[in-house]
Amino acid sequence: MTPNSATSAPSRRSFLASTAVAAAAVAGGMPLLTACGGGQDGRKEGTTSGKDAQKILPTFVASSVVRPDIPAKNGSAAGFTTAIAMADLKTSVTKKLGSGGQLKILAPLWGTPPANDNAYYKAMNEAIGVEVTWQNQDGNTYDEKLGAILASSDIPDVVVVPGWNLTGRIPSAVNAKFADLGPYLSGDKVKEYPNLAAVPTDAWQRAIFGGRLRAIPMPGSNVTNIAPFYRKDLFDKKGYQVPKSPEEFLSWAKEATDAKGGVWACDDMKWTAFNVFGVLNGSDKALWWNLTDGKLINRVETDEYLEALEWARKLFAAGVVHPDARAGKTTNPASTRFTAGKILVYNQDLSDWFGKTSEQRTQKADFEMGAMDIFGADGGNPVLWAVQPSNIFTFVSKKASKQQIKDLLAIADFCASPYGTKEWLLTNYGVEGTDFALKKGVPTKTTKGVNEVVGAFDYTGDPAPFIAHPDFPDVTKGMVEWQQRMGAFTKKSSFYGLTITEPNRWSNLADDFEQLEDDVVRGRKKISDVQQAVSDWKKKGGDDLRAWYKKLLDDNGSTAK
Repeated sequence: MTPNSATSAPSRRSFLASTAVAAAAVAGGMPLLTACGGGQDGRKEGTTSGKDAQKILPTFVASSVVRPDIPAKNGSAAGFTTAIAMADLKTSVTKKLGSGGQLKILAPLWGTPPANDNAYYKAMNEAIGVEVTWQNQDGNTYDEKLGAILASSDIPDVVVVPGWNLTGRIPSAVNAKFADLGPYLSGDKVKEYPNLAAVPTDAWQRAIFGGRLRAIPMPGSNVTNIAPFYRKDLFDKKGYQVPKSPEEFLSWAKEATDAKGGVWACDDMKWTAFNVFGVLNGSDKALWWNLTDGKLINRVETDEYLEALEWARKLFAAGVVHPDARAGKTTNPASTRFTAGKILVYNQDLSDWFGKTSEQRTQKADFEMGAMDIFGADGGNPVLWAVQPSNIFTFVSKKASKQQIKDLLAIADFCASPYGTKEWLLTNYGVEGTDFALKKGVPTKTTKGVNEVVGAFDYTGDPAPFIAHPDFPDVTKGMVEWQQRMGAFTKKSSFYGLTITEPNRWSNLADDFEQLEDDVVRGRKKISDVQQAVSDWKKKGGDDLRAWYKKLLDDNGSTAK
């Protein structure tokens, strides 16, 4: 079988909040806990944590169709290190669940939309038993298109919504415009769709909007996705030991930097600093809050936040960070400096381990990179915080018929087939001979496959997270085992697993902190400037936002265990 990255949402992109959803919005941009309970349209407050959530969530039934080489543990993905021959592929969906009906699906796409009559779409429609017409929209401006569509009365049958587009009044429209899938999936009802039953419960929790199970989630590992990568080949050549504390890292970095020779120890390590010092983290700002000793605290108020920035600042001040990182040059990204040997350490999404290794070994057979275990601030075990377990959602219009809802579930169940099945191969690689060809037993996309088998069906359903790179088994093993080790030190903050939209009046309150952080670590601002910014943040609404979050927590409870 073909190599595949861990199932996860695309990288978070910055989008403007939509203001177009007037017809469906709750007047005045009222605060909304999209995972809270209530009436059929989510207009009443309630709770979907604890017992109430159990009435809504699907029963979890682990898949046994294909056994991974490395089972999931501590929130990690499962791992597949060996290739599965085409003749050995399993069948996950034994009969067509689709009715032969038609569905229109709106989804984001980063690239050129393929024609709806291409071989891949035809094969998927035939296999599932549903005629899908894709209405692909530019992912970079998707929120604008989404807002306009949700404000209208002409909503497609099915709509894919990335979590980062749940801004402005779009969450209110979700409750008003999309159907409750609970009657089809809650409890044991999901067993009619075995692949959906194998989606982890935490991912389904994120799919509760307005007190109802309204979406099919795209599941992912909840272990931090930011890894501190190092050039293992060059470390071995130089005899360097992997640092195990902030002090060791700085000491090593000074030794490894040779500015005259054009080599610096590292790039901007701010993201890793947050993990090292136990800072509440994640792209979802709800995860920046946590109940500590009875008080709800935001990460910017913590000593750990300031300590992380100070350590990252020391690296820049010591001259061990590549000058292009200080200047913020995007024409020469950190990953390029890393593979060129100009820096020896950088931090990036875990998927870069496979991406850079597969890229470089075509040119340098001895290229080898690894991921450092994240150490704690004192050189001991770290305190890491879980990221959200799903971040892309597929909804069905309230105007859809029962059969159309069942047809969407047929699509989702097919696309959620596990790695090692015929259904997964078709969903992700298309038609053999047209979209992919076998090379040394491994399916490899043709030019047509690269252009046409792109993000679409995989948004409507995905299996539990996994990593499968059988042509690079060492990388697969390294990625999964790193997640497992880091997962052992991972905690869940108070709003883990909940989909929350802050009131509009406070939604941009913390936007300036990222630039301030970058200025501080580069020496352009001081730690005292951060402290002043935190004081200003509290006065401008931070304390009010805290009270708002605290009420949500008191009224709805937490999913964190």
